[in-house]
Amino acid sequence: MSRLFVVTAGLAIAAAAGIDVHVPVIGANVHVESWHAYLAVGLVIGIESMGIPLPGETTLFIASFAAHDGKLAIEWVIVAAALGAIIGDNIGYWIGHTGGRALLEREGPFYKRRMALLIHGDRFFDKHGPKAVFLGRWVALLRVTAAVLAGANRMEWRKFFLWNALGGIAWATTVGLAGYYIGHAAEQVIKTAGVWAAVVVGAVVAALLIYLYIRERRTLRSEMAEIETKETK
Repeated sequence: MSRLFVVTAGLAIAAAAGIDVHVPVIGANVHVESWHAYLAVGLVIGIESMGIPLPGETTLFIASFAAHDGKLAIEWVIVAAALGAIIGDNIGYWIGHTGGRALLEREGPFYKRRMALLIHGDRFFDKHGPKAVFLGRWVALLRVTAAVLAGANRMEWRKFFLWNALGGIAWATTVGLAGYYIGHAAEQVIKTAGVWAAVVVGAVVAALLIYLYIRERRTLRSEMAEIETKETK
């Protein structure tokens, strides 16, 4: 899964930056247009919201950061992220509603990882109720399972849709604007202080992305360790 994270994030970076990507299979460079970037943002976030672990928050941050220099429009980045979150969550809700939880609990590939995500989500739902659908957009791991758990727990769809739409829009706006304004601030620092400032800014952004990834990995490992402890008893 870590390889999938790196590959997906790398493609998102290329799309968000609007650069030429070399494709060895055809031996050519492919230029990624801006609308492809918006599509990539929406798809990655949508697939993550359906219950498949992908770096949705990281993708949104990267695209928003790239938007500061005009390569992308921050408004459309936010719209793409919000639509991806809402549509993906609604698909995830119906997957859970029609028996998707049983599939997630079935033994097989990534069983412990799947169970860890479910346990983490169940605890959050027990504590916050319907608001977990809204709050889950900002919680590591819960973005992946919130919709499926809401459907599996037979939450009323209209109530789910309301909290989901509010959460998707608020999350896309806050994370998107954070990346956008950090990009603007970084640009001003670089113009003032020069090349070494660019190095520092690059290191800070890289550290932030690594932190987001490590935070989710630690939470997941903690839940997986709990599962292993229960199974050995």
